[in-house]
Amino acid sequence: IILENYLKNKNAHITTLADITYQTALLIGLFQVLSIVPGTSRSGATILGALLIGTSRYVATEFSFFLAIPTMVGVSILKIGKYLWQGNGFSGEQWAVLMTGSIVSFLVAIVAIKWLLKFVQTHDFKPFGWYRIALGAIVLLVMFI
Repeated sequence: IILENYLKNKNAHITTLADITYQTALLIGLFQVLSIVPGTSRSGATILGALLIGTSRYVATEFSFFLAIPTMVGVSILKIGKYLWQGNGFSGEQWAVLMTGSIVSFLVAIVAIKWLLKFVQTHDFKPFGWYRIALGAIVLLVMFI
């Protein structure tokens, strides 16, 4: 929320994906390291980094999703590989469930990404900031009551 207010009057100098250089991509990727901290959103960290570097909200969001692809594929391969390496296996039915879940989540993700990209063209990220603050407060209340 503070960052949105700070960046509100600054013009982004990176307005298309084609404007992102290798150096810019590396800097944005380094912000992804912040997601190692428990509770930190990977996409939130990369979008924040991209905004600080000077990308538009749309490009920051779009690039964050592209950056997620190798991360998510890599984690999935490692987890399935570890599971199989431990001597486990999948039945035909389990493979069917896994593939169905993957396809459905992929399709839902496409719809959600399209909606978010449309949203950030005309809105800022403040609603998401307030949502995180409210959810954090609720979680703390539940934990301590």
